[in-house]
Amino acid sequence: MKPVVIISTYPDKKSITKIANILVKRQTVACVNFVRISSVYSWKKKITNTSEYLAIFKTTKKNIKKLKTEIRKTHPYEVPEIAEITISSLNSSYLKWLIDSTN
Repeated sequence: MKPVVIISTYPDKKSITKIANILVKRQTVACVNFVRISSVYSWKKKITNTSEYLAIFKTTKKNIKKLKTEIRKTHPYEVPEIAEITISSLNSSYLKWLIDSTN
């Protein structure tokens, strides 16, 4: 089973906490880490400086389609970031936990 990480950003702690709890409860992901960050980006021809939450969703390849669909469906942004990172190496005990924690 291949481990996969999805990275996204959220506008506030409430929105990422809500989806993180749902996804962990459903065993779509084993874990979601999130941290407050500062972002500078261009949106609708305007430079924006803002605080966001960077979310790291940890799952397996078999759940990736379900995870991406759920992020798209629930994300508060008009154009959410959904960046997939395939993991080529992961320590065996963590990988076992990841697999056991997802359905």
